[in-house]
Amino acid sequence: MSDNETKAVTAEVTEWFFDDYLPTWVGVGSGDIDSGPGFILNYWGVPLYDYRPDGGQWALDGDGVTGFLNKTHTRLKANGYAYTEVVDRAVRAYHRNGAAIEVIWSRRRADGSEIERLAVHFEVIRTQNGWRMAGIQRRPTHADPLSDAWAGNGGMR
Repeated sequence: MSDNETKAVTAEVTEWFFDDYLPTWVGVGSGDIDSGPGFILNYWGVPLYDYRPDGGQWALDGDGVTGFLNKTHTRLKANGYAYTEVVDRAVRAYHRNGAAIEVIWSRRRADGSEIERLAVHFEVIRTQNGWRMAGIQRRPTHADPLSDAWAGNGGMR
C-alpha cells in the first residue's frame, strides 16, 4: 500500500471509529440515545472475540454480540456512567481492508469521577457492510499513554 493509501485508510477508520462508533456507543450507554443493544451490530462483527486478562470468549451470533454490549452497558449504568474520555489513541492501517485501533478509555460519571480506565485493542475489518470490529483485547490500566498501558504490568499501580 502506498503512503497515500495508508493515510486514506487510517483517516477512514479513524473517522468511523471516533466520529461515528464512539459517540453512538456513549449515547446509548448514557441513555442520551434511545436504542437497544442491537445498534452494536452496525459496528461489531459476528463472530466477535472479546479477550480480557481473566479469559475471553467468542460471540458466535448476533445475540452473543449484543449480550457483550448489554452486560457492559448495564454495569456502567449501575455505576452512574455518563461519558467516555479518550485518554490516548492510535490507529494503524494494515491494508485497505484491515486496521487496528488502540485506545485508553476513561469511563466517567457526570461529575467527572472515573468508573474505570481500560486499554483496549480493536482489530477491525472492512466488510460488505462497512467497517466492523472482529476482535477486542482489553485490560484495566491507570496509564495515560498507550505505551505504558501495554508495558509490563499494564500501567497498574
